Parts: sequence; C-alpha cells; structure tokens
Amino acid sequence: MADLKLHVAFWDYDRTRPLIDGRVKPEGIDLNIEVLRPRQMFPRMLEHREFDACELSLASHASLIGRGNSPFTAIPVMLSKFFRHSCIYVRNGSGIEKPQDLIGKRVGTTQFSATAVVFMKGMLEHDYGVKQSQMHWFMGGLDKPTEVPLIPLDLPKDVRLDFVPEGDTLEKMLAEDRIDALVSIYIPPSFLAKSPKITRLFPDYKAVEKDYYRRTGIFPIMHTLAMKRDVVEKHPWAAQSLYDAFKKARSLALDELYDTDALRLGLPWLLDSVEELWSVFGDDWWSYGVEENRRTLAALGTYIHEQGISPRIVTPEEMYVPGVK
Repeated sequence: MADLKLHVAFWDYDRTRPLIDGRVKPEGIDLNIEVLRPRQMFPRMLEHREFDACELSLASHASLIGRGNSPFTAIPVMLSKFFRHSCIYVRNGSGIEKPQDLIGKRVGTTQFSATAVVFMKGMLEHDYGVKQSQMHWFMGGLDKPTEVPLIPLDLPKDVRLDFVPEGDTLEKMLAEDRIDALVSIYIPPSFLAKSPKITRLFPDYKAVEKDYYRRTGIFPIMHTLAMKRDVVEKHPWAAQSLYDAFKKARSLALDELYDTDALRLGLPWLLDSVEELWSVFGDDWWSYGVEENRRTLAALGTYIHEQGISPRIVTPEEMYVPGVK
C-alpha cells in the first residue's frame, strides 16, 4: 500500500530540519513540505485550510476550540517556545518604570490575540495585577500597514482597542509620543537602531524570566502543530506517526548542541548556555507532550478566556489528539 500523502507547512527550525532534509521520515507518510514563515502560513491555514497539518499559533488553535467551531486538532509538538518579558518596550519619558505604571497608558501591539501577546497580558495580570482593560490599546504594524486579526475579535466591553489607520504605524506613534509602550511580537526597528526614545520594561529580562519559570513552571509555547480533524478521523494512526517523527527530529537537533566537533560558530562558551539551560529546566528543557507542558497549556487556556478571546477555559486535553504521546 502506498504511503499516505500529507501536505504540511512549518518553518525551518533546527528541530524541523531533519524532516525537511529527509533524515527523518514519518512511518507510512509521504510529506509534501512547504517551508514558510509563521506570518505566511497562519492565514492560509486559518482562513483556507490549505494544509493537512501546519504549524499554528497556539492561542488561535485553543481559542477556536473554545468557540466550538474548530476544524483542527493538534499533536503536542511545541515548535516554538519563547519567554516574552523582553518583548515589552516603553517610551522614555512616559513615566513607566515598573509594570504597574502601564495602568492608564496607551499601548501598541501588532496582533491583540497573538499567542505572544496573550502570554504577556496574562503575565502582567497574574504577576503584577495589571489587567488588559486598564490600558488603551492600539493595534497596527510596527513599520508596515495594520494586519488583519488572525481570528475574528469579539472583545469584552471594558477593553478599549483602536486600529491604527492607514498611513500610520506604531513606530511613528511612539516617536511622536502618541503611545507610551509596545507589547511586541517582533523587536521594534527603533530599538534595534538604539533610539533614545525606547527601552525595555524589564532591562534585566533574563533574570526576570528565570525567576518567572522557577515560580510558575510556565515556559510559554508560541506554536504547535495543528491537523485537520477530518484527516485525523480518516487516518487516526497518522497523528502518532507524525508525532514520533517530530520527536525524533527534535532529538537530532538537541544532540547537535552537544557535538563539540560541530559546535555552532566554533564558540566553546555556547556550551555554557546549554549547561545553564539544564540548571533551570533540567535535561528535558525543550519538551513535547501534553503532560510535560501541562502548566503552560493550562495557563494559556485560562488566559484566552480571561482576555475574552475564548468564551470558556480550554483544557490541555481538548487541544490535542487523545492518546498521542
């Protein structure tokens, strides 16, 4: 019998490269892989269901489940994880020196319901008592036109969100003192250019993020691997086969980190970073699986409800194909 052909999309990470270059192949499956940036593939999956399986925003995936109309399920492959304390920027002169100073301020973001922004808003509320309703939000592009929301927004009445009009950008608004802070998925160009107008809310973000993880056990997951429900229903074995292949690919990527013959850039001090990861996270610091990521998944499921993106809390078990591990 011929292998099942699946059209899939994900980005070229070290943990997916063994699938892209053919070193790893899922049993019984012939993958037609498109290597795409998240901002390219997400709309194609969410709006047009173009792929049988696709890297997808975790918040979008969970929110659609909460709304009761999701055509997707997922396998517990965590393709992107990222602490986000470093991604809150403030305008010098705005009077913002600590998280609580954001109350009453004008805050820009590129995607109000993006997973990164959901985690940042959740962290601000649960760690510092700053709710999204206590800020005036502006959604727009950093230096490009405003993007369409990944999923339709029907926000609580106490949330004030304005869309940046055509011809305006968040970078321009910050430069002209029309917003006070950025909750940003991407590094603002003005920050990269070392503009005196912008700084991080948490300058020592590395120490803050370590403390956050030790206290909460949350390592924010940005993207997972979604599958069309009808594909899983027709070929239930395919979910486990894909999961096994992605785990094998991740293991190969991790092994390369410890290969001193192939150490990236030839910099021995990079090994110090790996040992630092062990000291904070333990050996399985880039874990896949529901149980291994339960605290993070449960937090995300709570945040999307608190922020009005989902009408209810979504549990970790609801997000993934049952029995895949």
